[in-house]
Amino acid sequence: MLSKDELERYARHILLRDVGGPGQQKLKAAKVLVVGAGGLGSPLLAYLAAAGVGTLGIVDDDTVALSNLQRQIIHDSEAVGTLKVESAETSLARINPHVMVQPHAMRLDEANGKALLQSYDLVVDGTDNFDTRYLVAELCEEACKPLITGAVGMFDGSITTLKPYETDAQGRLNPRYQDLFPNRPAPGSIPACAEAGILGALTGVIGSMMALEIIKEIVGLGEGLVGRLILYDARASRFETIRYRRRKE
Repeated sequence: MLSKDELERYARHILLRDVGGPGQQKLKAAKVLVVGAGGLGSPLLAYLAAAGVGTLGIVDDDTVALSNLQRQIIHDSEAVGTLKVESAETSLARINPHVMVQPHAMRLDEANGKALLQSYDLVVDGTDNFDTRYLVAELCEEACKPLITGAVGMFDGSITTLKPYETDAQGRLNPRYQDLFPNRPAPGSIPACAEAGILGALTGVIGSMMALEIIKEIVGLGEGLVGRLILYDARASRFETIRYRRRKE
């Protein structure tokens, strides 16, 4: 049940016909695992906490650096040198004390990932390396967990939803991450933001969109992004949508 304080806090959600009290109850009961508490994870976590998602797990083994603060808005100057999961936990407690935060200060791998995913309903991947993205996608497929995954470059970003364990309206299996990106980029072929730079506010755009897709999945609202990749070009202020399907084995 929602307390009196929660009813007032989430009043603008509850007024929405497609959310209402039942939808807010679903948000409160949901358990979401967020992989990465950096540029994408920051706005993502903030909006999920503000929306009243009941349990937020955060996976990250990194510490806050001064160069992170240009875009990782969940951290502040006083957090420099501390673990990102601890800094994020402190920030989220200020945003919404009703949300339970479960910090996991570790690097995700196949062994710990399988066990960790069992405790959550949905997964969001906002990491900045392809090895982790492929691993998270494989773990979520095996565990039958919905995955929202996003990425950003210097001036562009993308987001999609993966449910490869389900079928579409025609009875075809939904696509995997490998159907979208069949070949892993060679190490060093794509420069990291520490080498190429990144427009800070861009992570806010994509991270907020990821939070919105998670909320939609929990509530059962609208149309998700399964089989659709949204691309955003910040320089041209343009969105494009690419449709993709599962490749033949």
